[in-house]
Amino acid sequence: MHELLLVDWPNALVYEMATRNPLFSYFEVHLTDRHLAARAWDEPVFAERHQPAAEVKGATYTALRVANENGTWVAPCVVDI
Repeated sequence: MHELLLVDWPNALVYEMATRNPLFSYFEVHLTDRHLAARAWDEPVFAERHQPAAEVKGATYTALRVANENGTWVAPCVVDI
């Protein structure tokens, strides 16, 4: 279940980036067994500061997992660019 949320949330951010052109720089995430509550703070993109090189197209299911490893949550997710 967490894995599906891990794909849905970045894809929602990708949509926001495509339609409003923000750059997300800070995140707050709260995860339960069935719910993901998250906030993302954005800032305008300044090419001289951020030097964008590639545009993320979306999160994939490749190597997707959410796990607690020795008390630290890890959630690798591959994205298409």
